Amino acid sequence: MAMTARQLYELLQDVRDTEEIVVRSPAQPADALLAAWRGAHEDSTRALAAWRAAPGGDGFAVYRAAEDRADAALDVLALR
Repeated sequence: MAMTARQLYELLQDVRDTEEIVVRSPAQPADALLAAWRGAHEDSTRALAAWRAAPGGDGFAVYRAAEDRADAALDVLALR
């Protein structure tokens, strides 16, 4: 059975934030913050395309979560 966006959100609220970043590929640049932003930005771009192709609440939630990650990484990069 598929999980709704709301169920996933509620589940993730109980997960403790480790304040760690995940870099998807070792082929990413040596700058971990830049790699994190690039990965989140790529995720956001794909999620936006998927939501546009099949509009709906779940797709929008996935897109917004990816966009929030990209925005957060960009905010950190801007503080340098």
